[in-house]
Amino acid sequence: MNDGTAPARAAGGSQAPGPIPLCHDEVCITCSDTAVEVTVVRLLPGGLAVVDTGDHHEEVSVALVTARPGSRILVHAGEAIAVTQRPAGQR
Repeated sequence: MNDGTAPARAAGGSQAPGPIPLCHDEVCITCSDTAVEVTVVRLLPGGLAVVDTGDHHEEVSVALVTARPGSRILVHAGEAIAVTQRPAGQR
């Protein structure tokens, strides 16, 4: 039982996340409110993918989209938020 003096616990015994910090600047200092279009190189376990940014390869989450190698995706703060182009011959 939680009498309000102990932090709430999420399911599974982990501590619930704290309050979401407010941004007081015109843009987020973490991600600059920018999304970048990249190409999926290969899928990894755990909803991750290696992508080609045009300058280098990096690992991002594709847990929110259905992407395949060759897909062009829009990535914001390390998370794919949209598929902008699928590989030829796929819908």
